[in-house]
Parts: sequence; structure tokens; C-alpha cells
Amino acid sequence: MDYNSKRVPIPMNGVDYRGKVVLAPMVRSGELPSRLLALKYGADLVWGPETIDKSMIGTTKRISPYSSTVDYTRTPSNISRHPGSAVKESLIYRLHPGQEGRRLIFQIGTSSPSTAVEAAKLVAPHVAGIDVNAGCPKPFSTSGGMGAALLQTPDHLASILAALVKEVGEVFGIGISVKIRLLESAEATEALVKKLCATGITGLTVHCRTTPMRPRERAIRHQLRMIADTCRKEGVACLMNGDVKNKDEALQLMHEFGVDGAMIATAAESNPSSFRTKEEGGLLPWWEVTQEYIKIALDVDNKWGNTKFTLGQLIPGKTDVYRKVTGAKNYTQVCEALSLQNLSMQAAEVDERLGLPYIHDTSGIENAKSQNKVTKAASGQPSAKQPMDFENRRPLSERGVGTFAMTV
Repeated sequence: MDYNSKRVPIPMNGVDYRGKVVLAPMVRSGELPSRLLALKYGADLVWGPETIDKSMIGTTKRISPYSSTVDYTRTPSNISRHPGSAVKESLIYRLHPGQEGRRLIFQIGTSSPSTAVEAAKLVAPHVAGIDVNAGCPKPFSTSGGMGAALLQTPDHLASILAALVKEVGEVFGIGISVKIRLLESAEATEALVKKLCATGITGLTVHCRTTPMRPRERAIRHQLRMIADTCRKEGVACLMNGDVKNKDEALQLMHEFGVDGAMIATAAESNPSSFRTKEEGGLLPWWEVTQEYIKIALDVDNKWGNTKFTLGQLIPGKTDVYRKVTGAKNYTQVCEALSLQNLSMQAAEVDERLGLPYIHDTSGIENAKSQNKVTKAASGQPSAKQPMDFENRRPLSERGVGTFAMTV
């Protein structure tokens, strides 16, 4: 790669995408704990999940007294259906300025310059950039004129990017970027890329599939070098996405196709230690990654439904612990299933804050208390419950189920 060519200036509070291997934006798999774990294992930057502009507009911003996260919440729209009941606000977006801050890219779903700007201004003080989703092929996105639908209206997409550059990027000193898919021909893709690069964006990511293609279909890369060259001529960083399995492969593909960076998606969903190179030890065993994930999820009071979903991606599907975890009703039960007695007290506190159902089996908590007393008394008594024998568990390569993250 030629790092001495023309470059669009990187804003003061922004970040250069060049030379970066990053976490792709993924619905459900891109929430805060997953992002922090990817950063822990070596991701250079992390993209949050696509967040629709209109869902952000009208939110209330709060700082959590428990985790120091910045939370954007709103009152549920169906509140009138349950008059008199206690109202619990819905969490729309959560970020952690202290731990991800200038390494987080907020991806926005939009079909309007004005609403895109209004929503982006809410998070701009806390992120390194705003990325427009122009690649999601799912009906919930395209039916509203967002995602891949924007590829069919390039002038309109360009107007959204130009508005964000002028009214958000220049004001807050952060970069604006876009994520697209391949068009039906190289000529059409090249014309689109040129138009978008002329708006003042600092980065462009191409998902190496066309809109009709699905994750099970192999990524196609014959247009990739052309796209990289086009971006480079305009001074815009170019990232690739699609079937990148780990950091070593990402670096090899960057060299092969001349792109500036690469995204890892489904591989990171299954095991975020895919951001570790072979020199750094490569993939870690699933149980070690799972323990780290649980610790982070508890520290940030992660939504229970998202934690349960993510654990279902991290844990091999044919193990006994997989069945226990997927049947769990709260964090306390998960810690029991994973033999994480040291986290039982914290799990009970988080369960209470999140309003998760109380489970009468408190053996994990009692064991944790007993273990604390034993430690303080230095009596040498063994703990009431022995940790699970992870060594005899099946390795990640023998996962019983497959999964595809919805990358956008």
C-alpha cells in the first residue's frame, strides 16, 4: 500500500482507518460488551450496530452511576397500552467513553440528510466517527429507503454524506464514512465510489457481496483492487469486508488487494480472539473467551437478552453448558452454569438492577460467600464447588452449530 498518496485530512478528534483491522457492524453482536472484548483482543477500531436515526432522536442521555457508560434511552411507544403500570425506558444505544471512546465508530441507518445530522449530533462528542449504512439488504432497512436501497439513489446518498461532513464532521472534528456493497458491474461501482469520495468522507468500506447475496455465498473480490485504487486517488481510506476469518488473513488480504484496512464480522462473533495474530497466540479456547465476556457484560449491566444471544454464539452447541446457558433466566444462573462462583455476588446485583426474575437456587451465591469467609480466615478449607474441567471440553473447531451474523 502506498501511504504517501493524496489523503483527505483526518479531523482532530477523528481516526485514520489506514492500517486498521476492525470489528464490523453487526446487529446484536456489536453491542458494548462485544466491542470491548474485541478491543481487548486486538481490534484497532470497533463499529457499533446499525442504529436508526429516528430511534435516536428524542432519546434521553444518561451516565450510568454503576458502569460510567453513556446510555441513550427512550419511553416505549406502546406505553398507552398499559396505563398505570411502571414504565421502564428502552435502551437504544450504550457506549463507554473511557474504554472505547475514540476507537468507536457509530453506524447510522438513515434515508434523510436532516434526520441523519440530528441523530449524529447526539453521539458525536463521544465517538471517533459516523458511518452511514448503505449496504444492509434486509427489508427492515431497505423498505424505509435506508441501507442497500441508498445504492440505487447515489445522488441522495451523496447528499446525506455531504450534510454529515459539513454539519457534524466539521463541527465536532470527527470523520464521516460510508459502508456500501458491490453494484452489478465494476463500472457502476466505480462511478458510485467516485461520487461518494467527492463528498469529503474520510473512509469507505466495501462489503464484497452484491445486495441480493447472502452470508452463505462466498465474498467476491474481483472489484476490490479497482475500488481501492479509486479511493486512493481521492485520498479516502478503503476498507474491505466479507469472509475475513482472522487478523492474519486480514493483513494478507490488505496486501494482496491494496486496501487500507479490513473488517472481521462472523468470525469475531464466534470468537473475538480472532483479532489475535498467530504471534500473539491466535485463537483462545471458547471457555476462556466466554469468561471474559461475562465479566465485561456484568461490568456494564448489559441487556440480558443480548448477553444470552451472544453466549449462544460463543459456546459450542453440543456441550452440556450450552444447554444450561441457553436455558438460563438470569446472570446468576449463567454464572452457575459456567462455574464462575467468583462472579455470583455481582451477578445477583446486576439481576436486581435489570429486574430479572429471582431464582430460588442461590447455591452459587452462598458458595461465593463461603469462599470469601474461608479466604479471610485463611483456614485452608476447599471451596464448596469445584470449577468445571474445561480441558476435556470440545475445541471451538468442533462447534455443533453454525451461525451467520447480520453484517450491515
